[in-house]
Order: sequence, then C-alpha cells, then structure tokens
Amino acid sequence: MTQAAQALLGCIADDFTGATDLANMLVRGGMRTVQTIGIPEAGTRIEADAIVVALKSRTIAADDAVRQSLDALEWLRAQGCRQFFFKYCSTFDSTDQGNIGPVADALLDALSDKPDDDFTIACPAFPENGRTIFRGNLFVGDALLNESGMENHPLTPMTDPNLVRVLQRQTKSKVGLIRYDTIAKGADAIRARIDELKKDGVRLAIADAVSDADLYVLGDACRDLKLITGGSGIALGLPQNLRAANLLAHAEHAADLPKIAGKSVVLAGSASKATNAQVAHWRASKPAFRVDPIALSRGEPVVRNAVEFARQHDEPVLIYATSSPDEVKAVQKELGVEKAGHLVEDALASIARTLRDEGVRKFVVAGGETSGAVVQALGVRSLRIGPQIDPGVPATQSIGANESEALGLALKSGNFGTTDFFDKALKAL
Repeated sequence: MTQAAQALLGCIADDFTGATDLANMLVRGGMRTVQTIGIPEAGTRIEADAIVVALKSRTIAADDAVRQSLDALEWLRAQGCRQFFFKYCSTFDSTDQGNIGPVADALLDALSDKPDDDFTIACPAFPENGRTIFRGNLFVGDALLNESGMENHPLTPMTDPNLVRVLQRQTKSKVGLIRYDTIAKGADAIRARIDELKKDGVRLAIADAVSDADLYVLGDACRDLKLITGGSGIALGLPQNLRAANLLAHAEHAADLPKIAGKSVVLAGSASKATNAQVAHWRASKPAFRVDPIALSRGEPVVRNAVEFARQHDEPVLIYATSSPDEVKAVQKELGVEKAGHLVEDALASIARTLRDEGVRKFVVAGGETSGAVVQALGVRSLRIGPQIDPGVPATQSIGANESEALGLALKSGNFGTTDFFDKALKAL
C-alpha cells in the first residue's frame, strides 16, 4: 500500500469481466487492487493502490454510458487518484454509435484542465491473448478482427479491422495513429509523435502494439497523460511508472486470497468461439444443463429445472446458454436481440442467486454480460483480486462485512481462456 493509503490509479471499465481482466494485470504488476461493482456511495473510502470501477456500459445507450463513466470519474477523483484509465475490450467491442468514442471524449473533456492534457491513446492490444495491432489494424491471433468470429457478435459485430476508421465513426474528435515503426524507436519517439499529433489537431490516437515489450514502452511514453484508454494490456507499464516516481512499493502478496469452502457451479452465457469450445470440453465428461431461451420465452420452468439439476449432483455442474452463431441468430430472429439477451441473463442470474442461498460459494462465469448480471444478482459490491487463472482472468473474492459469507468468483470474458478453463478455474477457487 502507498504510504498515504491513497489510490494512485483510477480505472473505469465498461463491463465486469473487463474490469477483472484489468485488475489482474495491475495485481501482477504488484499493485494492491480492489474492483468495485458499480460506483460506490459518495464518501466511501477504499484503501488500495489501484481501484477499478466496473460498469455495465458497453452496450447501453451512449448518453447513459457517458453519464455513468463521468460519475465514476468523479468518485475516483475524490479518492485522490493521480491518473485515470478507461478500459474496454481487447477486440474493441462497439458500434458506430459508441460507446468507446463518446466515453473517451467525455472523460477527456472532464480531465483537460489545460490544453496539453487534451489527448489520449487508444490501445486495446493484448498480445498474451493474441490481440495485436499493426498499422492500425486489429488482429485476433493470425486473423483480422472482422475474420475472427467477432463479425458474428450478437451485440457488437466487428466488421472493420481498422481501428482508426472504427473510432473515427464514433467521435467528432480527430483520430490519428502511432505506427509500429515509431513504437519500435522507444518512448522518446512516441512522445515526439504525440506532440506532432497534437499540433495536427488529433485528440485520440490508435497505438500499434505487437508484443508486451511494446506495451511497456507505450506505458512509459504515456506516463504524463491524465487519461489512458485501451485493453488491459496497456496497463502492463503503468506500475513501473509509479515506482519510478517513488509513489509505489511493490506489494509481494498483492494476489493472496484466503480459501473459501463450499460448493461450486459454472455458468456460461457467452456465444464466443472460446466459450463454445470450453462448454464442449466440459460436456464430454461432466454434467451440464442447457438453458433454452425459447423455452424461457414460453414460460417453461427452466430456472427451477436447472436448480434441481444442480441439486442432484454432488460435483460441480455447468449450466449454460452458450450456442453456435447460427443458433444465436435463429433465437434472435424469433425473440429479438434485446429480449433474447435479457432472458438468458435474467435466468442465469436467478439460478446463481438461488444456488448461493443453498450453499454454493464459488462461481465460474463465462461472458461479460452474464458476469454482470450474476454479480449484481449475488449482491457483490466489491472484489479482492487474486492470482491469474488464464491470461486476463484472475480468481477473485467478494468483500463484505461478514468474511464467512465471502464468495469466490472467476469472471471470464467470452473469448478468453483455454479449452479446459472451467476445470482450472474451479481448482483456483
């Protein structure tokens, strides 16, 4: 903890799994990190080196996302934070209406006390998970973003891999690019490029990155920016900036969590390729129950049946709504995109709440929207961040007045994790 027990880095994440992803990166860098679920009440004080406020703002109306993000910023400023981070998905999940551009613009407006502050980068790169940016184009593994499966995302289909174009469609600010040949020359060259972009009227710049080394260099180059935006990867270099300024001591046990006893369950709502593979791996040898959104829409007792299925097994079970892209499209055609999503989220949240009341204490949850719904249903308001399970996914533990009622949670972005992630997560919790 810092000597003043005051937060140094204040982060705003646009979904719950993205928040844990970022918090995981900061803990690995030796920062004691707390994640809040939503914005805490005014006057609440949290002692941590970094605080990550998890919002559920990725796919809501842009005006609402801006309002929530500004409220989170105000609360973080009251905590004394010196630098701020707007975290979004490493696949830049958004639409032409936002919400990345509008939120970044609003945060810049609020933080730009002088003209020199009116600039930030946008870098969703996460090389450890295969997300890299070259000449402004985002790759997922060896595939361009629009050929990676993200073009089939039910809420934010990504059909253009060029992030300069994508971001420019979302903002009235001028968008530029910090190309890889500049990144390769080091932090001083990046700072010089930033100065050039500012003179040219650029306010937001996509930054290339193809390796963790690039992210460390970018972190160094951006040490004086009030606001940084991107995926969790760009946070790699931020702890070392604070240590270099003698503001932060490395916390050797930042990831330590006490053990939690009790039953476990796996809940999956994501339709991503990774989660589909994880569900298939589990179903090959372990008990699983499928939540059918069509049955939900007909009023069938799906939630009750799922809970009864879990009761019948002494071992952890998987309760899933994960489907192939074609199945998802068919359901959306019949029910509508919004209704289909809400039905599944509400069902999995209700199942989680009931199972908690029956003694389940450890939850593995796949999918950002699903994780948000489940965490809110469980009444979790803040999380301690523990050790990494897979890149971008840490074990976490709820913080509350009664430690005996603490819950263990692994909140996984849909596209993250190895095929056997569910098994590893249960073991970690």
